[in-house]
Amino acid sequence: MPEEIAAGIYRIPVPLVGNPLKELNAYLLKGEDGNLLVDTGFRQPACREALFSALRELGVRRGETEVLLTHLHSDHSGLAPEAAGGQTIYISEVDRPSLDECAYRDQSWKDMEGRFREEGFPLRLMANMNETNPARSMAPPSGGHYQGLTDGEMLEKGGCRIQCLLMPGHTPGQMCYWLPDRGVLFTGDHVLFDITPNITSWPIMPDALGAYLESLRKIRAYEPELALPGHRKSGDLKARVDELLRHHQHRLEEALNAVRTHPGQGAYALASHMTWKIRASSWEDFPVAQKWFAVGECMSHLDHLTALGQLRRETTGGKAAYYAI
Repeated sequence: MPEEIAAGIYRIPVPLVGNPLKELNAYLLKGEDGNLLVDTGFRQPACREALFSALRELGVRRGETEVLLTHLHSDHSGLAPEAAGGQTIYISEVDRPSLDECAYRDQSWKDMEGRFREEGFPLRLMANMNETNPARSMAPPSGGHYQGLTDGEMLEKGGCRIQCLLMPGHTPGQMCYWLPDRGVLFTGDHVLFDITPNITSWPIMPDALGAYLESLRKIRAYEPELALPGHRKSGDLKARVDELLRHHQHRLEEALNAVRTHPGQGAYALASHMTWKIRASSWEDFPVAQKWFAVGECMSHLDHLTALGQLRRETTGGKAAYYAI
């Protein structure tokens, strides 16, 4: 059921079946100048039914709204072409090619898989990632009218003035959207209030975690009356940013200690020596998709420690190994 959380702004809960995130927060802005849908859900039946049923309840049919995406991930973008019909889908120019250019998207996946192989991710587990990783299996199909957005750009949509804030880290082109006249901030997955956003390594970002930490400090300067995240509940922005900064400092210390204790290993092995909040009796019992996310997060912390000069990464025979300096 859609919920009006501010005048003309509705939250639409979209269930993410079988996913630990449980639910996506989509938002509809209704204005005299038209509608604007912020994020959409996976390209799967449960998401499709929940999203379009809520839109119908709000008097909006498919193709009667433009779409504003916070970032490229499929739990946010999967239904964008269906929701927009022939209307515009807005997303950061940095993330746009991953949805709009098939060759670019395919090469990005190849580059990412190559890095994971270097880090020791088993080929037998990677073989079925196309089917088990929702980032691929539930992503939007090719097609759709995408328009790239830049940092600081202003939109006037859904009865609101919207400032685009580029906050790289969770993805290279993660955007937050600030409504200065309303005191509302859409944080996407940049800031979540009761779970920690996954920060992984990206081929086009040599230090994704470093970019994320800088983006956290940037977003902390805003003072929204209402901060609206991509998943779960809202909260106090500054307090949550401070928690996330402390969390990653702790994780950096944990990753560095793992390298000191187990030198010469890659991220797959090192991730098994770190702590993870997941229901599994051991590292070997992790679901493949969750193991992929864990290794990616370990990689981003190792990359940042390397950028800080605290680690050295060596590659021999196509395999990575880390050593403390």
